[in-house]
Amino acid sequence: MTLEHALLLLNLTEPFSDDALQQRYEEARRVWYPSRYAGLTNNPAKYMEMYKKGETKTKEIHAAYQILSDHLLNSRPSPQKDNHGAA
Repeated sequence: MTLEHALLLLNLTEPFSDDALQQRYEEARRVWYPSRYAGLTNNPAKYMEMYKKGETKTKEIHAAYQILSDHLLNSRPSPQKDNHGAA
């Protein structure tokens, strides 16, 4: 999965914050949580179809979150060592 696909999947644009990433991740997980389909149909075949789609989408959402989280960590400036006052 590319960074662009991850941004699209979680409906984010750069620059984005940790809070925005977390919020969009939670929203997407709620929408696609596989078990939420239990009460939507009495048809077992349709339920399993939607459950499997939810599982697949949840895995994609988690992968997108990991990519974007790593991107945020890597795009932060690294702390500078202070060599002033060294003995």
